[in-house]
Amino acid sequence: MASHSAINKLYDCSKLIPCVFPLFRIVILLLSLSSAASSTHISDGPKNDLFPEILRDEAVARLHELGKVSDADGYLERTFLSLASIRAGNLIRTWMEDAGLTTWVDGLGNVHGRVQPPNASNKALLIGSHLDTVVDAGMFDGALGIISAISALKVLNVTGRSRNLQHPVEVIAFSDEEGVRFQSTFLGSAAIAGVLPASTLQVPDKSGLTVQDVLKENLIDTMEENLSQIKYEPESVLGYVEVHIEQGPVLESVGLPLAVVKGIAGQTRLKLTVRGSQGHAGTVPMHMRQDPMTAAAELIVLLESLCKRPHDFISANGHCNAFTVESLSGSLVCTVGQISTWPSASNVIPGQVAFTIDIRTTDDIGREAIIYELSNQMHRICDGRSVSCFLDRKHDADAVSCDGELNSKLKSAAYTAVKRMAGEDIGDVPVLMSGAGHDAMAMSHLTKVGMLFVRCRGGISHSPEEHVLEDDVWAAGLAIQVFLETNL
Repeated sequence: MASHSAINKLYDCSKLIPCVFPLFRIVILLLSLSSAASSTHISDGPKNDLFPEILRDEAVARLHELGKVSDADGYLERTFLSLASIRAGNLIRTWMEDAGLTTWVDGLGNVHGRVQPPNASNKALLIGSHLDTVVDAGMFDGALGIISAISALKVLNVTGRSRNLQHPVEVIAFSDEEGVRFQSTFLGSAAIAGVLPASTLQVPDKSGLTVQDVLKENLIDTMEENLSQIKYEPESVLGYVEVHIEQGPVLESVGLPLAVVKGIAGQTRLKLTVRGSQGHAGTVPMHMRQDPMTAAAELIVLLESLCKRPHDFISANGHCNAFTVESLSGSLVCTVGQISTWPSASNVIPGQVAFTIDIRTTDDIGREAIIYELSNQMHRICDGRSVSCFLDRKHDADAVSCDGELNSKLKSAAYTAVKRMAGEDIGDVPVLMSGAGHDAMAMSHLTKVGMLFVRCRGGISHSPEEHVLEDDVWAAGLAIQVFLETNL
């Protein structure tokens, strides 16, 4: 029989308190989680329903993990259905399933995850972005939109709130938006929107493999005859939402994490080829040369002048009214991003020089006027230098206006999310234009679209220096969570 002293030892408060307090804290935690799970509304308290462990900590960890999945050593690169893209897609699919989504991969390599609430309508809200990257990329471009959507749906799943949704929600990780491998952007989203030309399947990459070849390598049997099976019907879709880093400096300058996007600039990609007379660098006199390199240099400087001062070139030529010229002055940007020369030797006058041109503006008519004027100036310069020039259009996308009603709801959700995190009113959510192309451009052919921008450091993107604050990742996920609970 235990002695009184032993019993006293057993129940001595100094021994009991360290055991009871952790147990007490566990009970309180379980009760709070149970309360959150049974709640069917969003609490107004700034400390409630913020779920940083999912929307921030886990989301950031996943972004870093995805950022290590690359086809290259030493930098990030994932192109259409490359080995790294397949691994990234598998990771994303695992995370979707962890959030309670039913997953599949379609005929163009897009990864889908869908929650189908009981008694929901057939019209689904689509949320997406792209899993491919540029060469030497940052880890937030595209990936942030996918991860924040998955995180928001995971919160709804673990709290039981996804049962209250009145519409299905589908997250899509698009297989190709950047167009690095096949020089054809929006392969994934264009197929779903039904605007991908069947001829795209026969476009080759640098190794000679076509899009269709690459699909077959990955056991995807998509041909021109069945490409249309990937397309969604407009009546089955409620709308499309995309979260993306701003890729510009405005949000950082105003000190706010989120903005609504009112529209996306139209874009044209061109390839300009200049052919001259190849010769010895030491024996052909300067006045007798037909040098495509110097012609290309003059054309590039001309393009810069045309895009910096469009009013000097097109205001009086009858192609544009005053409104268009003013619109161009505020939104037109032009870039030469790639130059190639043949035979590319230091002691040889080139025989051919080719370079890419990227033209973007919110004014589609003005963009055509710029291309028209560029073509006129190109022939003048090339004729004057006795070289031949060819302008080839590689890609066109019209400017897109985001849906006003959808954007209003996204703006309200962003405002609520940031206010809860800050614990105070932070002012109005900015409304910005996007100069960068996004999958929303292709998806606008299918349904109404809305976008949220997320602040990025220095406005830097398409670079390993690309960076988003952890709390801004949190804000993005929370905004999507609020949007879903409030509007669906």
